[in-house]
Amino acid sequence: MAAKALMLLLCAVVLSLGFPPSCSQQQQQQQQQRRQPFAGNKLPNPISSSTAVFKVNGNVYPHGVYYVTVYIGDPPKPYYLDIDTGSDLTWLQCDAPCISCTPGLPHPLYKPRKRNIVPCKDTACQSLHSQHPYPPCINDDDQCDYQIEYADQASSLGVLVRDSFLLQFANGSISRPYLVLGCGYDQKSSTVASHAPLDGVLGVGLGKSSMMSQLSGHGLIKNVFAHCFGPKGGYLFFGDGLIPRGVTWTPLTRNKDMHSASPGPANLILERSSNVIKDLTVVFDSGSSYTYFSDRAYKPVVSTVTRGLSGKFKEALEDKTLPLCWKGPKRLKSVAEMNKYAKLMPLVLGFGKKAQLEIPPENYLIVSDQGNVCLGILNGTEMGLNDLNIIGDVSMQNLIVIYDNENRQIGWIPADCDRLHNAEETIFYSNGGDDEGFLQGISRPYPSTWESYL
Repeated sequence: MAAKALMLLLCAVVLSLGFPPSCSQQQQQQQQQRRQPFAGNKLPNPISSSTAVFKVNGNVYPHGVYYVTVYIGDPPKPYYLDIDTGSDLTWLQCDAPCISCTPGLPHPLYKPRKRNIVPCKDTACQSLHSQHPYPPCINDDDQCDYQIEYADQASSLGVLVRDSFLLQFANGSISRPYLVLGCGYDQKSSTVASHAPLDGVLGVGLGKSSMMSQLSGHGLIKNVFAHCFGPKGGYLFFGDGLIPRGVTWTPLTRNKDMHSASPGPANLILERSSNVIKDLTVVFDSGSSYTYFSDRAYKPVVSTVTRGLSGKFKEALEDKTLPLCWKGPKRLKSVAEMNKYAKLMPLVLGFGKKAQLEIPPENYLIVSDQGNVCLGILNGTEMGLNDLNIIGDVSMQNLIVIYDNENRQIGWIPADCDRLHNAEETIFYSNGGDDEGFLQGISRPYPSTWESYL
């Protein structure tokens, strides 16, 4: 799910309800998105009234997408939303009417009422303007339009709306806050990435428009968000009621133009300290299936992995799953099976004086449908990311990753993502159902949203 350089532009549009804007005729045609299946979960005592838990569906490969089911509208209707920590705005493909939407969506298009439209004079629109270099609205009563453009040339054009989100907390209480989201009626798909038939994007970045900032602003939860992704899906939670003990924490840094989580400069340690690449700019992005390293880190990693696989493995040029794949003595079913023939070391990212993120082979390799092992770290420099390094889903598997915006820190701890840490009963409000059918064949080999680096 290449880096998406987020720009929200306001184009003055005439609205009826069908409100496609005349200013965007040339603007786009489809969309990009992503993410599949679960966990059980138990709740600590006392059960928190300020934590909401969601089942996550998806995997890194072959689906290339993780998503949650969110209920929006009155009456509430389910929508599959891609979890994206690299962008702020939550948006749905909508019938306004739709100029260009992704075919084969899992649910009917979202259809707002006229009363849902956010005008330019609304503080939500003004907040959006303050975060991005948009042209100002012409009149206070005009609708607040947006355009999201991504570096892989995917985009969404639409109008801001405010609608009800059905939210069930871990103690069973229910809230229906009215939150701002985008109604996207003109999507353009990436020219390079595959497209998951999802309904939209769940923006949980660091900006004021993000889902977390809005829920926190309503006083419903603390501005804390966590996800746990595994081969069979996982879970995520909003709020601070389920943070486990033993988390490795490091401070968050934030570029004024970047709405993603960055723990600051990192040192990449290869082969147990014998090779260290220093001062890498690193961000965590759940909207990226794979990890991206700049040339300075990518080339040493390729050399290290190639050297570790030499002898029993040879490059599988015919396998186009990812840029680098290797064929072993027999078809492999898992990365763990590869360990019978080759012993690869974990990669280690060091932050500050103490914090370290260990990335084992299972978190930087995948096994393709051809039974080959492929490198799940891609060359970000070739993708136009310059010196930016992105930690994608593949390298966050089997970890609870916590974005604590209250205390300006990010943390992680190993976990079984099939079970919610420290839980006693299953309480998932969202039920993803049987999604295998529409997820088959989906792959999202490009990272998510970046603003200031491109």
